Amino acid sequence: MMTAEEQNLCLGMVKRLNGIQRVSKEEFLRRFPSAVEDGRLALHLLEESYRAQDGRDLSCALMVGFMFGFRHEHLDILCLLVDADWHNSHEDVVGALDKLREPEAADALFRATQWVPEYLKFDENRALAVKAIWALWKLQSPEAKARLEQIAASETPILRETATMLLNKAT
Repeated sequence: MMTAEEQNLCLGMVKRLNGIQRVSKEEFLRRFPSAVEDGRLALHLLEESYRAQDGRDLSCALMVGFMFGFRHEHLDILCLLVDADWHNSHEDVVGALDKLREPEAADALFRATQWVPEYLKFDENRALAVKAIWALWKLQSPEAKARLEQIAASETPILRETATMLLNKAT
């Protein structure tokens, strides 16, 4: 588990509405344990938050990943996090998978279109699913295309329309 100081360092990297960032990347690197640059820190933090089922630690781990980059080594844990019901960071997880653009993420991205986490039940626009559909389309792989075709047959209009539009865009 992360300490409160480590969490505050991560949260400090987020830019505020006024554009000010309390903690720079350089300051973060000076004050946080090493291994950020090669992705090991983000991977370690993602795995630890998954084991502890700690949503705040997961948010911080994702911030580290977005700030310093995601790598292929992050793929497995991110795919597991798509289905986890103990956190409120599903859109960020899908965003991380989108950044990776790994064809092996197609099934996880598809799963993100098929369920609505409890905390997102209010969202009639299905933002998580739509974000996952766009990420699938960007993969440009046979697996992703097959999943998009499945979604294009969905009974949910927003999912069907988004997938159909993107499939037509690809041709």
